[in-house]
Amino acid sequence: MQVRERERERERERERERERERERERERERERERERERERERERERELCERERKSESYELKNDDRRQIHKT
Repeated sequence: MQVRERERERERERERERERERERERERERERERERERERERERERELCERERKSESYELKNDDRRQIHKT
């Protein structure tokens, strides 16, 4: 009887440990997803900066052309 009880208790403990491990894995996955989202945000920011830089460059070229035409 005691042997079975101890075995059941060990099995419950193993199950609790498996559940803790599953929870750790879910947390690692959530962290990976947060990191992917941060990377996507950095990429969007880089793209936006690049578009603004190109736009400013284009506007400057147009200003230069207008200046040339005025002279």
